[in-house]
Amino acid sequence: MRTKNTLINISAGLANQLIITVLSFVSRTVFITSLGIDYLGVNALFTSVLAMLSLAEAGIGSSIVFNLYKPVAEKNRLQILALMKLYRNTYRIIALVVTALGLAVLPFLDLIVKGADVPHIELVYLIFLVNTAVPYLFVYKHSYLNVNQKNYIVTAVFSISSIISTVIRIAILYYTENYLLYLAVDTVITIATSIILTVIVNRKYPYLKFGKADTLDPETKRNFLRNMKAIFIQNVGSYFIFGVESILISTFISIAAVGLYANYKMLIDISRTFVNQIFSNMYHSVGNLVAKESADKIYEVYKATMLLNFWLYSMLGIGMFLLLGPFIRLWLGDSFLLSGAVVPVLVAAFYERGMRNSITTVKTTAGIFHEDRYAPLLQAAINLGTCLLLVRELGLGGIFLGGLLSAIAVPFWTTPYLVYKKVFGKPLLHYFLTYFAYTGAGLLALIVAYTVCQLWAADTIAALLLQIAACLIIVNSLYVVLFHRTEPFRYLRGVAVMLLHKLLRSGRGLIGRKRELQTNADHRN
Repeated sequence: MRTKNTLINISAGLANQLIITVLSFVSRTVFITSLGIDYLGVNALFTSVLAMLSLAEAGIGSSIVFNLYKPVAEKNRLQILALMKLYRNTYRIIALVVTALGLAVLPFLDLIVKGADVPHIELVYLIFLVNTAVPYLFVYKHSYLNVNQKNYIVTAVFSISSIISTVIRIAILYYTENYLLYLAVDTVITIATSIILTVIVNRKYPYLKFGKADTLDPETKRNFLRNMKAIFIQNVGSYFIFGVESILISTFISIAAVGLYANYKMLIDISRTFVNQIFSNMYHSVGNLVAKESADKIYEVYKATMLLNFWLYSMLGIGMFLLLGPFIRLWLGDSFLLSGAVVPVLVAAFYERGMRNSITTVKTTAGIFHEDRYAPLLQAAINLGTCLLLVRELGLGGIFLGGLLSAIAVPFWTTPYLVYKKVFGKPLLHYFLTYFAYTGAGLLALIVAYTVCQLWAADTIAALLLQIAACLIIVNSLYVVLFHRTEPFRYLRGVAVMLLHKLLRSGRGLIGRKRELQTNADHRN
């Protein structure tokens, strides 16, 4: 059942992401053409500011979801209801806190936004605030679908919502160039989507309408509060690692530079999201695995996911290293390019963060929150310190280099240390030997792909597509040669074969059923 649910969730996630990616490019192109780079910078900046206010939520959801894994696996509805009530009440408070904090920031907007030629900036900010705060009133319900490995339902609803929203907003920009209407439509559809998901959950799980429920035992409450505090501290640190980039760029460089970086960030986030569609949809399956299986079984699955994680992140990283610049040039023009030194740092940070995906998934689903609660704060302090030092010397690249150095200084080693000690019970050396062996393979693939791509310039769409194809063929062929005899590769191949057989059986079953219905219809006639 875990495999089936994971396959459905991944398929739905990838299909959704493919559609959203195409629409994102169209939307971004129309946005820049209609409104200009300053509006794009304000969009990115307010997203970062509201992410900071959302720290009020940090830790609540993850802590309660972690506590739901066991009662869901055991079908303990009374315990589920008790946790869901706590979830609902907590998120109502969060919505109020985020709103209050957001309104408190309003008088200081002029200090945050410098040099932006965007009218009605206060109203723009308030629409962003509503779009951030109101969905918290509903999120506790559709999170229950994720715990039950029904992510594909959430994905399907958000896919339809995103398509409708993006198409309408593209039309608004193209025909009216009205930024306020553009934002208002997005907010209305976002809130409507949350309400629709709540209705779906109520119909699918009618017992969640809050009838009789258990009283949470003191131990569960203590664990919830302890984990919540730990995750809150971690997420505060994470914001000051990943969320302040736009604010620092706006403060030390310009709002236009925020807009330029936003295009690169969009491409990197699309790449990350494609991979995360696989791993985020495996997340709740791993949680179920941790709740039920032995440490050896968890370790076996983890090794396979680490290889898959490396394969996908390194392949995308190599593609971005070689092709981000040519792609931006063909898409938007030379004036939207960042300096050449910035891209290698962005790609290195993408790879380092991505390579922690598998180990972080095990850590989170195993409930390891308290032990390293201060690690992100340490990382944040290193990040801010190095960014402030390097931005004066290196400009934009210094901000991103600070983030990379802080990641290597802290979570690069603390996360695997805790998982190998508390979950696997194995020497940490195993992790780093595998990590650096994989990274060496990735560097070899990069050198070969770079050498081949230098044979022709990616100055047309056809030439760019040819380089993309060359990268895919080179990286995948080399990795098959290097890893085909390893245990993780054999495990992944076995899963792929099993899934293929299931798909073929399902297809044959559908065809057989169709023929049977047709035969019955013929007999009746």
